[in-house]
Amino acid sequence: MKSGRWWWLICLCGLLLISGGGEMAGARPETAVIDWRFGVIESYESPADASALGVAWTRVRFHWAEIQAGGPDTWTPSVSDAQINGEINAGRMVVGLLIGIPAWARDANGLPVGLWLPYDDPGNTWATFVREAVGRYNGRINHWIIWNEPDIGDPSAPGHTWNGTIEDFFQLQRTAYLAAKSVNPNVTIHLAAFTHFWDPGYFNRFLDVVATDPAAASNNYYFDVATAHLYFQPNSIYDIIQSFYGAMGAHGIWKPIWLVETNAPPIDDPAWPVPNWTLSVTQHEQAAFMPQALASALAAGAQRIAIYKLKDVPADRAANPEPFGLVRMDGSRRPAFTTYQVAIQYLAGMTGVQRERWDAVGQIRIEQGEKTTTVLFARLPAPQVAEVMATAETAVLVDMWGARQTISAQNGVFTIELPPALCTQPIGDYCMIGGTTYYLVQSVSGGEMPDVPPAAGGANATAVPADTPTATATATPTSTPTTTPTMTATPTPWPTETPSPTASPTATSTPLPTTAVSPTTTLLVTPSPQTSAATPVFSMAWWLLGGALLLSGGMTVWWRRRRNGR
Repeated sequence: MKSGRWWWLICLCGLLLISGGGEMAGARPETAVIDWRFGVIESYESPADASALGVAWTRVRFHWAEIQAGGPDTWTPSVSDAQINGEINAGRMVVGLLIGIPAWARDANGLPVGLWLPYDDPGNTWATFVREAVGRYNGRINHWIIWNEPDIGDPSAPGHTWNGTIEDFFQLQRTAYLAAKSVNPNVTIHLAAFTHFWDPGYFNRFLDVVATDPAAASNNYYFDVATAHLYFQPNSIYDIIQSFYGAMGAHGIWKPIWLVETNAPPIDDPAWPVPNWTLSVTQHEQAAFMPQALASALAAGAQRIAIYKLKDVPADRAANPEPFGLVRMDGSRRPAFTTYQVAIQYLAGMTGVQRERWDAVGQIRIEQGEKTTTVLFARLPAPQVAEVMATAETAVLVDMWGARQTISAQNGVFTIELPPALCTQPIGDYCMIGGTTYYLVQSVSGGEMPDVPPAAGGANATAVPADTPTATATATPTSTPTTTPTMTATPTPWPTETPSPTASPTATSTPLPTTAVSPTTTLLVTPSPQTSAATPVFSMAWWLLGGALLLSGGMTVWWRRRRNGR
């Protein structure tokens, strides 16, 4: 081979290094873990993104006023059978939400005609609609939530949906429960989600009304699962879920709680800026909220959790002042998409959970059989130090973007220096949302480190069964929450749940950063950028080497051509 051709070969090697160096540096396993606990609302808006997240369930709204706008003999849902079947075929459990009243079925008080008639009376229009919905989707949709946020009593509020009294709402719930069970005895009926903040005493007063019904106990109190919608504050998520368990315990009722909606929508996304915001959240803080909210909800006893919502759609502009979607209307992903994706992987397979520290540092330990994962973040706008008892000599430290490194313990302790929270919105003495979040993964037995989950959803997914977790949460909050719920009881372990179908989605991974940091005992981790993850150190080395080879080869070829007069 002539010498000149060697330089062309060097150029080619440089190009290959530049294009492939990132994959060589950050190669990830192809197998993902999908945990039954984690979902996203309206995944049918972008099924490929839902599969990439690794979510196991979703919620679909069935608005009575839309479905039967033309009368009781019509049925025109906004979500098609093909979309529902697509979700089921992708391995996601579908939960239905029943809400709304068509004009022809609305009485003078704004309630369903015949609501107070027996559930099996043909004149009870609400009962007839519930039977129709549960019967039509029997076997495909076996969980139904009855109504949405009835505690928003202000008719001028954007989320107001219920015009009746609390007694009227109990009748709505009781009617739906009895009508649904008459069609499908195995159906799971959820109580409507409560926001708590609009009316902190609503849930307890509702349970007071339930207790007055002499047939309530024999009918499972007319609900199988309690539901909550809690936003913005990881601290309040913990406190309010605990207070809901306490309220049920005080009434002798033990039901699991699902956090069906949570999020902290950002105000600084150029695709949807929010000029008149109430609570300040940056895109980076929304990304940090994902693992903090999930870990807090699990520690409080939430059985399942979902993010509202997967993707922004045009109708959201009129309904919501802020963008809630993990995916923008143009299909691009907000940073929170990646951090939720990573959180699912590192929180999957939980068998127990405990909130170990909640002051300047948030520290929540997730038990996962042969390993534990400790979620760590600063709760103040200053660097903080977290100390985690070591059960092994080394551990894997992962940031919320999925970048990993191995660290070593000293004197039986892992010491991690956490970067400060941005704290654009303080609540009481602490930041509403903590700083960049980390996962410390270590072996329980001190032996070889168990397999660390893949950084993001891969093409081959493995579903984690719906085992019965043991709730070991202990509440020692020192912060000042926006509201201070009264704890009246400690939640018992959650009831056993039937596993959802094994998911086998075709996932498209979001690229995540990797780092190559020498093992240390005390580690200061620099926060990742607000809109994208940091450039991997090792990958950058490949880029520099490839660039140098390309430049060297190109200059040599240019010089030889110049010398030869070409």
